[in-house]
Amino acid sequence: MRIRLAYLVARLAVLLSQRVLGRTGGVIGGRVLLKLAPGCAAPLARGRRIVLISGTNGKSTTTAMTVAAVAAERPVATNADGSNTQPGIVWTLASQREADVVLETDEAWMTWAIENLKPAAVVLLNLSRDQLHRNPEVHRIARIWREALPAVPVAIANADDPAVAWAAQAAQGQLWVAAGQQWTADSVVCPQCGDMLQREGTRWWSACGLTRPETSWGVDGDSVLTGSEVVGAFTALPGAVNVSNAAMAVAAATVVGGNPVRALAGTNTLGDVAGRYAQVQVGPHHVRMILAKNPAGWQTAMDMVASRDGGIALAFNAAGVDGRDPSWLYDVDFEPIAQRAVSVCGERATEMTVRLEIDGAAPAQFDDLRSAIASLPPGEVDLVANYSAFQQARRELGA
Repeated sequence: MRIRLAYLVARLAVLLSQRVLGRTGGVIGGRVLLKLAPGCAAPLARGRRIVLISGTNGKSTTTAMTVAAVAAERPVATNADGSNTQPGIVWTLASQREADVVLETDEAWMTWAIENLKPAAVVLLNLSRDQLHRNPEVHRIARIWREALPAVPVAIANADDPAVAWAAQAAQGQLWVAAGQQWTADSVVCPQCGDMLQREGTRWWSACGLTRPETSWGVDGDSVLTGSEVVGAFTALPGAVNVSNAAMAVAAATVVGGNPVRALAGTNTLGDVAGRYAQVQVGPHHVRMILAKNPAGWQTAMDMVASRDGGIALAFNAAGVDGRDPSWLYDVDFEPIAQRAVSVCGERATEMTVRLEIDGAAPAQFDDLRSAIASLPPGEVDLVANYSAFQQARRELGA
C-alpha cells in the first residue's frame, strides 16, 4: 500500500515535470518514489525476469537491441529514456508492468541493481576510461562487478575485453561472445595479477593464467554467429561495433528463451537510438549523428566515418556529464580524418582544433553548430559529438 501511494505522488511529479519542463520525468518520479518508499526496488522487481545491460560504451544501443530482440516474441519493459541509475530504474519498474524487463544500468550502479533486482542475466559489454572525475579507475569497476556477480545466474560477456572477462568469471554461468575490443589502451595490464597482458591476434593472456575464454557467439562481417552457424546479418545500424552489439543482444535474448533468428530480426527493426545514428536534413547537408563520449568511443567514431565521403562536423564540450578534463583527446588517433573537410564547434572547440591540427587536419572553428555544418561541402555530413554537445545538437536539429 505504501508503494502504491508513493507511486501516485511520484506520478503527479512526473506529469508536472513533463508539462512544465518538457522532460520525460522518469528521474524525478523515481526520486519521489524512493523518498516515500525507500525499499521499493526489490518488491517492484519480484516475480519479473530482468536483464541488466552495462558497459562503458554501447549501453543504450545494446539495450534497445535487446528490447527489440525480446519483443519479437513477447512484451518487454525498459528504461528507453536512458535513465540508468537508481531513480530511473525504479521508475521503470513502477510504471511498466511487463514480466520481462531489460534495463540499461550505469556501471557504478550494477552492485545495487544486482542486489535489489535479482536479475536473471547481465550483459557486460566493455570497460574503458569515462568521466574520470566519477570513475577514475577502470579496474575498480571490474572489481566491484566481480564482487557482485556471484549472485547472477548467467553473464553474457565480451570475451575480448580482459576486464569484462575477469569480472564475468564470478557469475554462476557465462555465455561468451567474441564482440571485439577495438580500444585496448585501457587493458594493458592483467586485471587479476597486474602483469602485462600478452596479445596475439584475438587471443590475450596473462602469466597468472587468466586468458581469453572460448566463445560460443561472434560476428563475421555483418553476420551474427552462434558457434560456426550464421544466424543472419545485422544491417539496421552502421559500423562493426553495432554488429557486435547485436550479437550481444541476440545472445541475451536466447538466454531468456528467445529464438535467435527471430531475435536478430527484431534488432533489424531499429532506427536511431535516442538520436544515435539519426539522419536529418540541414539545408543542402544530409547529417548523420554519432555520439562519442570518451577515448574509446571517439576512436570507434573516427574509424566509422573515415571510410565515408563528405564532411565531418565535430562538437565538443567539457561539461560535468562529459568529464571536465579533455586531455584524453591526445590518446585518440584523428589521422583517419586528417584529409577530410572538418569543422569544429562547442564549448571546448579550441582544444579539439589544436588536437586535430597536430594530426595533420585543417579544421575550421565556429561558434555554433549550424555554422559548422554550413561551412562543409553540400551532401553527406557526419556529426560526431560528445554527450552534452550531442543533446544540444538533437534539440537544435530536431533529431
